[in-house]
Amino acid sequence: MLVAGVDVGSTQTKAVVMDDTRIVGRALLDTGARLHEAAAAAFREALLAAGAREADVACIVGTGYGRFRVQFGHAQVTEISCHARGAVYLFPRTRSVLDIGGQDTKAIRVSETGQVLDFCMNDKCSAGTGRFLGAASQALEIPLSELGPLALRSKNPVTMTTTCTVFAESEILGWLARGRRIEDVLMGVHVAIASRSLSLLRRVGVEPEVTFTGGVARNVAMVRLLEELTGSPVNVSEESHYCGAIGAALYALDRALVGAQAATVAAEAVDGGRGA
Repeated sequence: MLVAGVDVGSTQTKAVVMDDTRIVGRALLDTGARLHEAAAAAFREALLAAGAREADVACIVGTGYGRFRVQFGHAQVTEISCHARGAVYLFPRTRSVLDIGGQDTKAIRVSETGQVLDFCMNDKCSAGTGRFLGAASQALEIPLSELGPLALRSKNPVTMTTTCTVFAESEILGWLARGRRIEDVLMGVHVAIASRSLSLLRRVGVEPEVTFTGGVARNVAMVRLLEELTGSPVNVSEESHYCGAIGAALYALDRALVGAQAATVAAEAVDGGRGA
């Protein structure tokens, strides 16, 4: 039984196709301004990777910032629930989840089955999110993928005084004008984000294991800082970026199985009636 999850984020759209609980296809695209087109394109690409057709998919669930733009889906589930479910799928002993996305950061405490027990989100615009790193990337003209490795070369990180993404670029340029090294400025940016993220985790309770999801989980400096601040290893998977889509696909599987069971019961009732 094939199912799919489509996670339409503010920056990127992710889609996965699963055969029962095995991932058989995935796709990652920039979201852009046309959310419904991004959702459809990611789904088609994931289907192609799985070697499947849309008719083969029993159920599709949308999630994320633009979940209601997954117009071909059968249901929508919040990204909080999907990241919780996806994190426990990737790391079954997960009890705390940190999701740093393009426009918000979420800390989630979960049960052993992936149910949300408590959560909180950043409450001040996009401070402490992937947008903060995006501002640094733009100001320094350095690709996002290079920010983490470069920050790890820092010996004397600066202290960022702003938590606002709008003013981040001017503060970054200000530090450079004072002669501070790029890697020290970058590490200052990373420390600011990690510190805000830890405060969110503490509000819901930091319980091991901690699993890091979202696109920023690819940033090696952020992973190291979170491990230092929490005092324990942080789970990161090659599938962390797809965690929301994975959770959505698992909810789609639940829905498909319920539908299949209902169809079986109905068929048995019809057969029983004929026998009578």
